[in-house]
Amino acid sequence: MAVIEERLRKLGLILPPPTTPPPGVMLPFRFVRVAGSRALVSGHGPQNPDGTFAPPFGKVGAEVTLEQGYAAARLTGLSILGSLKRALGDLDRIAAWTRVFGMVNSAPGFRSQPSVINGFSDLILEVFGPEVGAHSRSAVGMAELPFGLPVEIEAEVELGRG
Repeated sequence: MAVIEERLRKLGLILPPPTTPPPGVMLPFRFVRVAGSRALVSGHGPQNPDGTFAPPFGKVGAEVTLEQGYAAARLTGLSILGSLKRALGDLDRIAAWTRVFGMVNSAPGFRSQPSVINGFSDLILEVFGPEVGAHSRSAVGMAELPFGLPVEIEAEVELGRG
């Protein structure tokens, strides 16, 4: 078994299936685009085990607590890992996490976006370790996110063996 998948199994983490958008919504893009030795990951949100978007919905700092936002960012990490697994076939192909852009659906005055996106970063470091999992990151507040998601995250990884 691949090293990363074994680590996920030991941690009790399950990757969700492809995102199931709400009825009537078309998503005419790739969730992962491999270009040379890089994989560019489109914005993802938190998912339920059936592929639908996971609640709670709304703004962090209003309808969603910081702790719920952190958990949503962690679920978003699993969503991204699921997409990468489908696109790459093997998560061990990831040689380095290079860039992460975290967006938080923020209530006016909410300023703890980095603490929310830590849910994603902590997961990636836990699964990939401090060398491969180390990444540059932005965590910004947004007035709105699609479908009322509390968090949306995009990323870029460097690929190794292929």
